[in-house]
Amino acid sequence: MPIRNAIALIALSLLLGGCQHFGGEPPVEVRQILSEQRPAGCHAQDDSCPLVNIDTQQFENEPALNALIDQRLREMTVNSPDAEVPASLEGYQQAFLRDAEPGWSSYLQAKLREQHAPLLVVELSSYIHTGGAHGMPGRGFINFDQAQDRELKLADVLLPGKEGAFWRVAAKAHQQWLLANEHDAAFNRQWPFQQTSNIAFLRDKVLLKYDVYSIAPYSSGHPEIVVPYSDLKGIFKPAGIN
Repeated sequence: MPIRNAIALIALSLLLGGCQHFGGEPPVEVRQILSEQRPAGCHAQDDSCPLVNIDTQQFENEPALNALIDQRLREMTVNSPDAEVPASLEGYQQAFLRDAEPGWSSYLQAKLREQHAPLLVVELSSYIHTGGAHGMPGRGFINFDQAQDRELKLADVLLPGKEGAFWRVAAKAHQQWLLANEHDAAFNRQWPFQQTSNIAFLRDKVLLKYDVYSIAPYSSGHPEIVVPYSDLKGIFKPAGIN
């Protein structure tokens, strides 16, 4: 039996997620695609049985966003310097389970975090365990502008020459994060502030999410630093995204 048919819980089931919306915007049509696969003969009750769980979403009439989600999830499967981005998620599932040892697991997720016109903010998550004490989690965001039919990056919303100013404001927010979490100067020296590419343009703030081992130890998970839009006047373009 092909691995793609070795199903433990749900194999490539299409669940209608219905309409999701945040605030007063017209709801966006979202379809959930959920798949959990294990090797043939493995049972869900066996904790040592390898598995690949993919929980993603497809957006009605948004092919560019759907393609981005698929690409980013495939990129998040790369967990070694010599690994290549798989050509498809289905191919990744098959290859992972073919090579997996007992206890290995891979989780991939894409979920609509927030909608505020014209943006759809999608959060991406991963957790890949291929041995050792724990697996490696990953995070990312897609800020998709429906009006322009493309992803917005930080450079797209900054005034010319203001990138440095943005990160200085973010560094001040990091100081507030240190205080809120009762981290002292020694912690800051060991885990100093740095930039991140995981940026979400939410309705009332910019959210910076950090990978594990970046500005805090693994036990801290994915630290989040919040920058209100009110702190970004003269830094973000007047038209803004908020």
